[in-house]
Amino acid sequence: MFLFAVSIDTDPELLLARILDGFRFGSGYGALALALVMIYKATGVLNFAQGELALLGIYIAWALGVGWGWPIFLAILVSMIATAGLAAGIERTVIRPFDPSNHLPLVIVTLGLFLAINSFVAVTWNTDLKALPSMFPPGDVFSVGVAHLSWSGLGIFLSALAMLGAVNLLLAKTKVGLAFRAVSSNLESAELVGIRVGPTLQFGWALAAAIGTLAGALLVPELNVLDPNVMLSTLVFAFAGAALGGLDSPKGAIIGGILVGLIRSVVVQSVSFIPSELSVGAAVFVILLVLLVRPSGLYGSSKVVRV
Repeated sequence: MFLFAVSIDTDPELLLARILDGFRFGSGYGALALALVMIYKATGVLNFAQGELALLGIYIAWALGVGWGWPIFLAILVSMIATAGLAAGIERTVIRPFDPSNHLPLVIVTLGLFLAINSFVAVTWNTDLKALPSMFPPGDVFSVGVAHLSWSGLGIFLSALAMLGAVNLLLAKTKVGLAFRAVSSNLESAELVGIRVGPTLQFGWALAAAIGTLAGALLVPELNVLDPNVMLSTLVFAFAGAALGGLDSPKGAIIGGILVGLIRSVVVQSVSFIPSELSVGAAVFVILLVLLVRPSGLYGSSKVVRV
């Protein structure tokens, strides 16, 4: 404990800078975790292709915004619509034929989609490094020494909250949202009361793809690099955030993502004997710890099984 204490960097300005970075990246992780939660709530399956669907959307936004000169907001909006349509088609043609109660084939399918979409992006746009412009203006809201809150950091945080609010409003106040909640709660009962389960799940896949694309478009400009592997580590952090917050809790996804971002930026960066290269390992450790201590996460619901 003494060695741990003396190895922590206690510079207040540097600590504040790392906290702000944690919120900036953690909000993006939480937004992507929200997309993972939408699929898991409906199917009980983690969509390993979620990050690559977002990657495809980011490249479409780059092609429209940088290649064709479109306004970046419009380019991202069109890419969200494109990936939502693709995800709806994937659900209808690749996912729906399988038994939803048998999760293993679905997991294998999403892993195959992960590889296929990643290869398609690499072949179509090659592996050269690119850069996606940010949707937010440059500059800082305020700065204190080395610590600064940028407009992009504030924008990512507010965007994540807006996505959470929009999802909650959609699920609570719209007919398709109520149908999605019914399917998420009990698929068999939803079928018995006349809910069209297939189109409802298709809507969930489309919505998750759109959310994931927006999350990726928020994060990639902060990373200052766009290549076919940019979403790999981001997806691991999003998985950790979803597991920490609760795999069936939209609110938990955002909070869990922010906590993972803080762990990555504050804990890993502040403790001198932990190399920064182990930040992904820290996320995996968070997943393992949550699964051991509280499998349902901070806000997830525990399953009740009749015996």
